Amino acid sequence: MDNNKFYVTTPIYYPSGNWHIGHCYTTVVCDALARFNRMLKKDVFFLTGTDEHGQKIEKKASEKGLTPIEFINPLVDGLKEIWKELDVSYDKFIRTTDDYHVKGVQEIFKQLYDKGEIYKSEYEGWYCTPCESFWTESQLKDGKCPDCGRPVQKGKEESYFFRLSKYADRILKLYEDNPEFLQPKSRVNEMVNNFIKPGLQDLCVSRTTIKWGIPVTFDDKHTVYVWVDALTNYITALGYGTDNDELFKKYWPANIQMVGKEIVRFHTIIWPAILMALGIEMPKRVYGHGWLLIGGDKLSKSKGEKIKTEITDPKELVDRYGCDALRYFLLREIPFGNDGVYTNESLLKRINGDLSNDLGNLVSRTTAMINQYFGGILPSPTGYNDLDNEVIALCNSTLDSVKKQIELIDVPTALSEIFKLIQRANKYIDETEPWKISKIPEMRDRLATVMYVLSECIRVSAIILKPFITKAPDKILAFYGINGELENTFDNAYFGVLQGGIKVEKATPIFPRIDVNKEIQEIEKMMNLRHQQQKKEVKKEEKPVEEVKEISIDEFFKTKLIVAVVKTCENVEKSNKLYKLTLDVGDGERTVASGLKNYYKPEELIGKKVILVSNLKPAKLCGILSEGMILCAEKDDKVVLISPEVDMPAGSVVG
Repeated sequence: MDNNKFYVTTPIYYPSGNWHIGHCYTTVVCDALARFNRMLKKDVFFLTGTDEHGQKIEKKASEKGLTPIEFINPLVDGLKEIWKELDVSYDKFIRTTDDYHVKGVQEIFKQLYDKGEIYKSEYEGWYCTPCESFWTESQLKDGKCPDCGRPVQKGKEESYFFRLSKYADRILKLYEDNPEFLQPKSRVNEMVNNFIKPGLQDLCVSRTTIKWGIPVTFDDKHTVYVWVDALTNYITALGYGTDNDELFKKYWPANIQMVGKEIVRFHTIIWPAILMALGIEMPKRVYGHGWLLIGGDKLSKSKGEKIKTEITDPKELVDRYGCDALRYFLLREIPFGNDGVYTNESLLKRINGDLSNDLGNLVSRTTAMINQYFGGILPSPTGYNDLDNEVIALCNSTLDSVKKQIELIDVPTALSEIFKLIQRANKYIDETEPWKISKIPEMRDRLATVMYVLSECIRVSAIILKPFITKAPDKILAFYGINGELENTFDNAYFGVLQGGIKVEKATPIFPRIDVNKEIQEIEKMMNLRHQQQKKEVKKEEKPVEEVKEISIDEFFKTKLIVAVVKTCENVEKSNKLYKLTLDVGDGERTVASGLKNYYKPEELIGKKVILVSNLKPAKLCGILSEGMILCAEKDDKVVLISPEVDMPAGSVVG
């Protein structure tokens, strides 16, 4: 592989629409890695996207009376808008509904089948819909999904299986021969002890009960299992399995595939096994990062209610504090390989501490002193003493220190290396005391050197910060008359580039200091108001409890109930709820408009025997004359048809 190529991927995101700050972590880290490598003059390809097939989406779309693609499109647009707000510089955004991806997945599935790696059998076991994961009885935890802890459903259906079990030894060897493949090291132990040693079982890779998926070309009853669909995006995005695979030849294998720790199993057991079966090289490294945990929920003392007090919407946080503040927090807060915690207070303290007190204060003080003591013109240095040389040495070594941490994918420590220089420069101000030597005429040359050393520390820090926070560095460089857009490599990230005599502007505040206590009080007040508003809206939506009136037996017998058979089922275009049903009632046919669209597919209704109120006065619904009503049972938003217990002919009287 060409060492000048750098291919980095995020996992593709399930488009839930409920985006919060935790969802942004992986993509912002990958963006920082991509930007850093671009500044190293590497040929970078950064991939992200959305995972759009599967049972969850099929079900949610149906509940809203939409097709899956109608349901998904605005959610994908919303995610792209968040990446824009966070200044994410991806090279490609893949959707698993893209035609080229569908074609690539079908080609991969066919290749595996032709190689004998996939075979047809019957699946019987447990399935977690939220995780789109198959589990055996022994893998369940207290009868629930071991990943998310939610209930699982038992299923039995014809399926195709991938021979995952045969790759256990090869995957162990992969871990042993390539210690860098899976990081951090703790993830290796999890995979070996929790999954490989207990015994890998062949993987169910198709479904017949789910239609919202990629069809298997040689057996159209089946759709490809959503995780096979999702994992292969890393190569289909590069054109693998299509007529143009030049990007695949150029960029694969990936340098880094960044994933959350909850999906490491898929990326370091199933994904390598698929690649081995296809004869494709492994990615260089898979990194399973920790989670950003949302903390700080508080109990209302007056009512004992749990109220969400954290702002977690990325767009709202960017609007309130800026893109750089949120990026910096995400990149700095989660320890290498472990979980981090987000609260309003932790974000505000990062802004005040690192960005305002350290970086902002250094720029503000230095540019103000150059304007005060030298009329806004940067002086040339007149010679360096031991103290200066210590700071200069740190300035010149910072980029190498950051590079080492980036190679380890330890972004928080990489940032701390940059801030060592910034903090050292602030200490240098205290050590040299410019405000004192400015009053001594014979110390003017010394003052000039101090201003120059500080300015170079600022300039070098700003350049190295560019991959991590993307707005402030260019603003800082502009105070020195430097076009930040031209500083798109690390070529000038060393001491001594600035020329004396340039105009230096007095800096405006880059990260204004925030009154933390006041801000938290305002946030809590705002979140409490939102909570109360939400309660009011829920109350408005609650249906009033209707008084059930008693009727006599004579009144009941006025209702004529008969058995009917659904012959046809058509969509009613003007309605999100109604189907137009044609019913066989024994001595003829009836048309009924029924609100079953959100609960049944047309093919599920045709042939069903139902109970019809046959002497109901006909009524027009969306232009359809409805001649009766079908009986259903309803509880907790679940609706099911009432059917006769044993087979009865159409027209049979119920009662």
